[in-house]
Amino acid sequence: MSSVTSSTQNLVATSTATLPQVRDDRNDSKNSNNTRWIGRTVIYGLLLIFAVLYLMPLFVMLTTSFKTMDEIQNGNMLALPQSPTFDPWIKAWGETCVGLTCAGIKGYFWNSIKMVVPAVAISTIMGALNGYVLTKWRFPGHTLVFGLMLFACFIPFQSVLLPMATILGSLGRFGMTLQNATGWNFGFGNPTVNLVFVHVVYGLGFTTLFFRNFYEAFPTELVRAAQVDGASFFQIFRRIMLPNSLPIIVVTVIYQFTNIWNDFLFASAYAGTGESMPMTVALNNVVNTSTGVVEYNVNMAAAMIAAVPTLIVYILAGRYFVRGLMAGAVKG
Repeated sequence: MSSVTSSTQNLVATSTATLPQVRDDRNDSKNSNNTRWIGRTVIYGLLLIFAVLYLMPLFVMLTTSFKTMDEIQNGNMLALPQSPTFDPWIKAWGETCVGLTCAGIKGYFWNSIKMVVPAVAISTIMGALNGYVLTKWRFPGHTLVFGLMLFACFIPFQSVLLPMATILGSLGRFGMTLQNATGWNFGFGNPTVNLVFVHVVYGLGFTTLFFRNFYEAFPTELVRAAQVDGASFFQIFRRIMLPNSLPIIVVTVIYQFTNIWNDFLFASAYAGTGESMPMTVALNNVVNTSTGVVEYNVNMAAAMIAAVPTLIVYILAGRYFVRGLMAGAVKG
């Protein structure tokens, strides 16, 4: 009987001793959850504030483009349109004055399309070829070549304006010679072709960097096996490298498309102010037109039209951008 009583007393004493430890563990867990909840609240709160600040100009542009001039002049710019109208968009597309020509911005929009599509395609293909050669077909001095191309990524736009203008002038004179000899200049001296050439040359350093880093992590054994089977240089590139390069192709296309579409410096320097100027230069001329009343709704609609292609690209493919950049970050 005494032994049973002793065992019971020991069990009670042990349970009593462990109760403070259990309570301490619960308190630590509760404090940890509170700290985590406070941290998340602060992080998401800051993200929300910055998102509002970042999206506010876009909100003002979008709402203003659907307002009438009376509503803009008499109302709050942050207020939603009371009587939404598409007239500013229609006028910006086909009627607004760009300098002295009042035919809208549609022609200049297509000028940008004709410039961006070939420039992005050519720079992407050439960057893929360069990355392929620099990683899978190494040659003496390949490190120096890659270093020089990498250095091109850090050359500012302004420093190449005059040298590039000299080169484009020489190409224009060569085009005139061809025109006199054959009746066709093959595009030499054409402002759109000039801009395609400029953006391909300037963007080649970036596209080469993207593809070189991606192909560095690509298994070299596959290339060697294809060589043993008799595959040529371009067969390996077309059948092995390109089909596995979709992530980095998406990254390159997004990067190049955004830079080329939004470029103003090269466009204003090499496309002039004629009918061949791209969208960014035309938009600047719309905003700076001093004839008549400044139609803010039409200006905002024109700015939104200019921003639509890049917005579409980021909405449709933006989630693949970081994924593609990370695809070649870890060598497996």
